Amino acid sequence: MNASVTEASAPRLRTHDELRALAEAGSVELAEADAEQVVAWVAANFDTSTVAVACSMADAVLPHVVSQQIPGVDVLFLDTGYHFPETYAARNEVARALDVRVVDVLPAKTVAEQDAEHGAELFSRDPTLCCALRKVEPLQKSLARYEAWFTGVRREEAPTRANTPLVAWDERNGLVKINPLAAWTFDQLLDYAGQHEVPVNLLMSNGYPSIGCAPCTRPVAEGEDPRAGRWAGLTKTECGLHS
Repeated sequence: MNASVTEASAPRLRTHDELRALAEAGSVELAEADAEQVVAWVAANFDTSTVAVACSMADAVLPHVVSQQIPGVDVLFLDTGYHFPETYAARNEVARALDVRVVDVLPAKTVAEQDAEHGAELFSRDPTLCCALRKVEPLQKSLARYEAWFTGVRREEAPTRANTPLVAWDERNGLVKINPLAAWTFDQLLDYAGQHEVPVNLLMSNGYPSIGCAPCTRPVAEGEDPRAGRWAGLTKTECGLHS
């Protein structure tokens, strides 16, 4: 199923104080929970129309896990305009194969319009600004319609993610952030995908354990950090969505 980010009307949402308290309670209650228990807690405590899944389309494990208990859940795809063809193919397969509603989240400007304002290949000169314009700001605007969002962040991915909680209050975006796969390993992710025949980006089997925009992502050598291929040669390690 496909959708535009502007199609759905905004539901009535709880206050930040109410959601913050719920996040704090959930963090304690679910400290040792598995992914299914985390999703069940969300299904019990939120109107499902106020919940979204963020998915980079590297794989569809997270949308699959969530949709087992929250069918028809919104899956937000940040269409930066710079994705690999394989990523768009994965996005289309997720929309076809899973019981979810894929929502394409677009930046305010097209790549051509951004080039006209900032110059071509902003990603090579100021990747932080490029990510802000094409990822962080569009997602933040989209999340304003929700009370909680699921992410696929895993602790083993990078040192910056080592302490990722299962449930947290997202101060910047003003909603509850759910990381049900935080404790999973890469092997667990692949095992789940194989067992449940979940769509997986073809690049995952070609040396890309972490997939971002094509100009800023390279294959990872054996033994390297899974995110070593992101912004290779730069000090940048995160796009800003989770920092």
